[in-house]
Amino acid sequence: MNTLIAIAVLGVIVLLAEIFNLRKAIVPVTIVGLLAILGMTVTEFGTTGSYYNNMIAVDNFSVTFSSLFIVLTIFLVMLSQNFYENQASKISDFVSIKLFLLTGAISMVTFGNLAMFFLGIEVLSISLYVLAGSDRLNMKSNESGMKYFLMGSFASGIILFGIALVYGAVGSFDMEMINQASNSATTVDWFYIGVSMITVGMLFKIATVPFHFWAPDVYEGAPTLTTATMSTLAKVTAMATFFKLNMAMNGNMKFAYELVIVIVSIASMTVGNIMALRQNNVKRMLAFSGISHAGFMVMALLNLQNAAGSLFYYTVAYGLAGVAAFTVIIYACKGKDNEDIENFNGLGKRSPLLAMILTASLLSMAGIPIFSGFFAKFFILNQTLQAGWLVLVIAGVINSMLAVYYYFKVISAMYTKDASEEAIKVPFEFYFVAVAAMGLNIIIGLFPSSLMDLF
Repeated sequence: MNTLIAIAVLGVIVLLAEIFNLRKAIVPVTIVGLLAILGMTVTEFGTTGSYYNNMIAVDNFSVTFSSLFIVLTIFLVMLSQNFYENQASKISDFVSIKLFLLTGAISMVTFGNLAMFFLGIEVLSISLYVLAGSDRLNMKSNESGMKYFLMGSFASGIILFGIALVYGAVGSFDMEMINQASNSATTVDWFYIGVSMITVGMLFKIATVPFHFWAPDVYEGAPTLTTATMSTLAKVTAMATFFKLNMAMNGNMKFAYELVIVIVSIASMTVGNIMALRQNNVKRMLAFSGISHAGFMVMALLNLQNAAGSLFYYTVAYGLAGVAAFTVIIYACKGKDNEDIENFNGLGKRSPLLAMILTASLLSMAGIPIFSGFFAKFFILNQTLQAGWLVLVIAGVINSMLAVYYYFKVISAMYTKDASEEAIKVPFEFYFVAVAAMGLNIIIGLFPSSLMDLF
């Protein structure tokens, strides 16, 4: 609870800094504040408790994922000063919205009550709607914001309707009572209808097939830093929340529900990878790649009792690789009107370090050793195999091999093609974020037990 209050207060402080014309201090103060909040959050590890009649529930699951969200936000805020240099007068707006988005994200993994869950998902979603359409003079950004707002609103409405049905069946929003009802043999049918509607809404938020159609257009049209936020922070938040919801609402998960998850997983991996093969725009390619990764992440739902550690490891590996990749994309495509692969031609000569970072992040996403992406896929597939779904494991392995091709299209452009322009100076914060994110990715790849043992 203290984490939520501290982040909300920090967001207000950022807005007040604009009034006193302290714009240059906004990003440094925000980073220092988030580091302090991260330390405060980590100290809660190993403790359990609930606040405000179980509206907020603190446990190891909520603490670890909250810490991940804060780390990802720190990286994203570090990039803000340079990314918004042409909109310096609005830097407080962009940073504060990211902080309020973080409060929504943390609410979504610390909820003990469906009302708090819905409040968190709306705070996060509204922040993303604003950020997606924040480049108001860019038609693509306007289109991105409108599409995301309309599709996201429909998904939120479906989730809310599902919550209403669950409440009607159980008579409470409290997750403990809902968990008891899910394990009861006398649960009424509309409880499962409500769970199904919540599932549909969450699958949209994660962008899995067949609820993925909004992602490529929104990712392409949104400002690149916003796309990085949606691809990393928002996606892993939605997946962690979906896992926690299933822990409570599907205590006796039926075969029919498992079969739906298997079909969604295979479809997401396959459609995501096949469509990514055809893309020339890197942001659209990573959008379809994210759909494929969502297919891997939902596998954790098939082994709810044992897969929390595997899911956390996967989200950390994916989030860090995504942040590193988008840092390089922001640099390579700065001042351009598109994010086509041609913009990366000769990057290996223009900026060898950033090219190496992007190569490493793409190899991690592809699941190549020694990067953590390999172990993330290994652990999640191993849990799926233990759950008895061999066909899903085979599909995952085939899709991992398929994904290597489109990642190597970008790597090939960086090292085998000539640069069409002179190198430009790389800001220090870009180097720092890219190296730190990828360094952490490699470290957890070398020492996977450091995260797996947390659960």
